[in-house]
Amino acid sequence: MPVPTVRNRMTRRRLAAWGGGAALALVAVVGIALRMQAPDDARIDPADPAQVALGRTVYAENCASCHGTVLEGQPDWRERKPDGRLPAPPHDVSGHTWHHPAETLFGIIKDGMAAHAPPGYESDMPAFGGTLSDAEIRAVLAFIASRWPENVRTRWMSAGIS
Repeated sequence: MPVPTVRNRMTRRRLAAWGGGAALALVAVVGIALRMQAPDDARIDPADPAQVALGRTVYAENCASCHGTVLEGQPDWRERKPDGRLPAPPHDVSGHTWHHPAETLFGIIKDGMAAHAPPGYESDMPAFGGTLSDAEIRAVLAFIASRWPENVRTRWMSAGIS
């Protein structure tokens, strides 16, 4: 058995580092492949006309009364109302919806804001989990994202947010 030399140890370290990097790359590729193979009703796809059409209908029936028919939100949405709560924010590009991961947005719609806000935070945002299916919630998010400029939508999706 050869005596380990400095060069052999360095080569082993390089191989170990390369192997670790390769393992991470493999995990990333597998993750992307699994995500691409997700059932259609488990994805948010702003380029899917059927999902966006469903989302438009569900949004109009359940969300537009507070968030606006064209996603504009309520006036002065950054200023608290007399009861201390914030008005409904816009979901167009002027708001902050696109800054949040889809998982968080999905949870807020399904469980209500109280389940995702700091303790004591009060909101008028109800939970829709008893009213809307998971597929309908994803469709609403697809509709909202479909209305954003391409660069915003691409950034949101490429960041692994949807």
